[in-house]
Amino acid sequence: MTIKQILDTKKVTFSLEVFPPKQQAKFDSVVEATKELAGLKPDFMSITYGAGGTTKVNTVEIASKIQSFDTPALAHLTCVGNTKESIQATIQEMKQAGIENVLALRGDMPQNMEEGPVAIVKGLEHADQLVSVLKEEGFCVGGACYPEGHPESKNRADDIDNLKYKVDAGVDFLTTQMFFDNNMLYSYLYRLQSKGIHVPVLAGIMPITNSSQVERMVKLSSAYIPAKLLSICDRFYNNPDAMRQAGIAYATDQIIDLISNGVRGIHIYTMNKPSVAKDILRNIDAIIAASNL
Repeated sequence: MTIKQILDTKKVTFSLEVFPPKQQAKFDSVVEATKELAGLKPDFMSITYGAGGTTKVNTVEIASKIQSFDTPALAHLTCVGNTKESIQATIQEMKQAGIENVLALRGDMPQNMEEGPVAIVKGLEHADQLVSVLKEEGFCVGGACYPEGHPESKNRADDIDNLKYKVDAGVDFLTTQMFFDNNMLYSYLYRLQSKGIHVPVLAGIMPITNSSQVERMVKLSSAYIPAKLLSICDRFYNNPDAMRQAGIAYATDQIIDLISNGVRGIHIYTMNKPSVAKDILRNIDAIIAASNL
């Protein structure tokens, strides 16, 4: 089933994201975590694509495993590190695996890959070009968006203008980068509407279950960390169990507020931790069920 079909039939969706292993020796453990997450019956699961395509083989294989767990898979695909020929080869692999949904990304430059033709080829410089290719191949296509602006954008207005190119190329839905202040998302959604962007937007939620994650998340996404979350991290820095419980509670509060304010899709970045996703779902399962009546 395509994600567009799911979004057309459900009022609120709940989805999960996993990432493939960088080391092949850990492949089986990731598959086991994926199977456990699929057991939570999410509406779909996404599988990321390493910087420069470093995990692209495992991405397709794990997406296929997700499908075998009776869960629609959303496979990520990037421009960076790919050629038109390798894109076509991956597309054929996805079709053979029965994958119908792809998240089209430009991708991040890996540290060991220089800018230029080695990293990006002509005709695949931007995600909207990849969107066009995927739509021609019949996929349901998603795109990424950034409530606080893409780190490489000149400003937020320019970032939304670039997003419009992806939407006009045929994106069926958008998934946000992580954010920790819901007001950032509400303001962003208003600006998208004013620019004529009306495709469904799924809210990306990253549960902070250990204090060291905050510094890493800020570095990766430049996300604003509210005082409330900083206080939680400072207070429970040396108590892992308390920090985990507080982080799950914070993510739960975010999700309840989002659903209460009409956000239709919740997408959790699980970090391959089934227990965290399970605890969050336990807190919101009745809310999601009531929202879909």
